[in-house]
Amino acid sequence: MNTNTASHSPHGLENHGIQNVGTIYWNLPTPFLYEQAIRRREGRLSHLGPLVVRTGQYTGRAPKDKFIVREPTSEDKIWWGEVNQMMEQSRFDTLRQRLLAYWQCKDLFVQDCFAGADPTYRLPIRVITETAWHSLFARNLFIQATPEQLKTHVPEFTVFHAPNFHAIPEVDGTRSEVFVVIHFRERIVLIGGTHYAGELKKAIFTVLNYLLPQRNVLTMHCSANMDADENVAIFFGLSGTGKTTLSTDPNRRLIGDDEHGWSDKGVFNLEGGCYAKVIHLSPEAEPEIYETTRRFGTILENVGYNSMTGRIDLDDELMTENTRAAYPISHIKSATRRGVGGHPNNIIMLTADAFGVLPPIAKLTSSQALYYFLSGYTAKVAGTEKGVTEPKATFSACFGAPFMALSPTVYARLLGEKIGEHEVNVWMINTGWSGGPYGIGKRISIAHTRAMVHAALNGKLLTVPMREDPNFRISVPTSCPDVPSEILDPRSTWADTAAYDEQAKKLAGMFRNNFKAFEGSVAEDVKAANPRGS
Repeated sequence: MNTNTASHSPHGLENHGIQNVGTIYWNLPTPFLYEQAIRRREGRLSHLGPLVVRTGQYTGRAPKDKFIVREPTSEDKIWWGEVNQMMEQSRFDTLRQRLLAYWQCKDLFVQDCFAGADPTYRLPIRVITETAWHSLFARNLFIQATPEQLKTHVPEFTVFHAPNFHAIPEVDGTRSEVFVVIHFRERIVLIGGTHYAGELKKAIFTVLNYLLPQRNVLTMHCSANMDADENVAIFFGLSGTGKTTLSTDPNRRLIGDDEHGWSDKGVFNLEGGCYAKVIHLSPEAEPEIYETTRRFGTILENVGYNSMTGRIDLDDELMTENTRAAYPISHIKSATRRGVGGHPNNIIMLTADAFGVLPPIAKLTSSQALYYFLSGYTAKVAGTEKGVTEPKATFSACFGAPFMALSPTVYARLLGEKIGEHEVNVWMINTGWSGGPYGIGKRISIAHTRAMVHAALNGKLLTVPMREDPNFRISVPTSCPDVPSEILDPRSTWADTAAYDEQAKKLAGMFRNNFKAFEGSVAEDVKAANPRGS
């Protein structure tokens, strides 16, 4: 049995080898997906309308369980290694056939949608899943097709999403029961063994990170916004650095909160929704994101829920610290509906330095921009990762290594070309600790960070005197509107300046050791951006 728009589909499920299934729910809108999810006990309706769901054992991504199939059309382009593990064609065929057999007689949900707000680079995709709430996630996070577009929609990439189907490592060549497998020639993604919805969006992001750079489009793990005059800013940053929070600004128009492309026309959102971390979300500090947790259509993943009252608790960490809200970008009042903007005037690279060493804001040269882009630094602290009880340096190339299908130097080359062509100002902002490392110092005030962001974007820091940081050689403003000047010099905030000097040298050494992987493939001026040695 088929429902909704199945009769209009020019490319039915039989073309994917899917046969003998139960009811196929084609492109169900949000209310009907709610009905199905609640009827199937996949989630609960919470106060004011969000759908609360649980992901069970896996509350985050499983990067060690991602594979790319080795095949002739992509083999020489892929950045093989720990990030992109190789799977042979025979293993893929076995896994796919077992998944298709598992799906027989089961109901399936299909969403036909797009990735990429710019029609020139838009990728038609299809997400096939066995759960209603994951179908709603796809509807929220990707760009919805109009009724007219659905009549002619032919997917160029298809996701088979089977969260209740588990791999057998001995048979399928996987590391565990979880798998995310991408086949670029057959244009298929297989996902199974995990209910964590983030795997869906990041799998398609990986696909775009392979396809679009080959069309001279830089794909970026970043948020983006613009002012009333359409001056665009992009924000690079790993989880916990403030990328979503700082770009969701009621005084600016949000283009997107996580994934973008940068073409010869400008910046465009790769998604149609947001997947925000909501643990300890504050209505005062993050009002627009907070309001999405009180809206019909939002999915709340692993958020605390009182089954007696139906109310949520955003401070509940019982299941995970990685609680999430998935909502269409239209839930953000300040967001632009088009999802596109011009070329950036400013780039902000965010880091949450838990060692308390980096200045809260610095201006980077184009060479330093590529150095810190390839480094992709932040520091994890207790609560952000299991077993982490003290600061731990994390380097993730391009601020998103797990999603980069090509060599990081490909993206760095494109970034360098675009920074040079459009004369973009590049800033590094530390949203981490001041006055000492995590456990001694304090997290830099979000109000001060916002003031620094505004000053950078408004051009007010381009004329103030700068000093060179003695360890990292970056230019640090000596003053900033609405920010105490002493905060701008991290060394002066430490009670023990000798301890600061020692910690700074240690972090500089970590940067130098990490960058050895890129020294043979970057220009001399980028290598020269290495922090000073001891």
